[in-house]
Amino acid sequence: MARNSQSGDRRAQLDARFRAPLMRFFAKRTGDRSEAEDLTQEVFMRLVRAKSLDQIENEKAFVFKVASNVLRDRHRRTALMRLHEGLPPDDAAIDELTREFVEEFEPERVLLGRETLADVLRALDELGERTRSIYVLFRLENMKQKDIAELYGIAPSTVEKHVMKAMVFLAERYKRGKT
Repeated sequence: MARNSQSGDRRAQLDARFRAPLMRFFAKRTGDRSEAEDLTQEVFMRLVRAKSLDQIENEKAFVFKVASNVLRDRHRRTALMRLHEGLPPDDAAIDELTREFVEEFEPERVLLGRETLADVLRALDELGERTRSIYVLFRLENMKQKDIAELYGIAPSTVEKHVMKAMVFLAERYKRGKT
């Protein structure tokens, strides 16, 4: 019972900490406050279903990864609904579906992509958690530097410095590796 109570406390803490940033994240991307509320609620529903919230190392990265997945799922649903309703899909929906269904997922390509990403993430671990998280949010999650700065409570110029530090580090590391 105590474990369940701790889990509930953890979820309440995540809600208090991330509800407003998630609302801004979704409102900016959808332009609809009602939709942002629904998507924010979906993130928290997924967090409730997560089995091991206590083992999350980087809460911000985890929550915004879930948010990105929720937004991606929304785009897919919207595109599929338009196709089923006989409405002409918008260009973004067509691009999303084309990338998803036409792109070749040969086993070698998938494995190489996973190994490369894992290698880059391991390399970024050498820079420290904050620089790694900021770089991942910016480059992999496509968050704007302004939003990342707001999330971390730092200046946008500081976010830019973290991103540049990671980029220079990776460029040097992979330049050395290929020579």
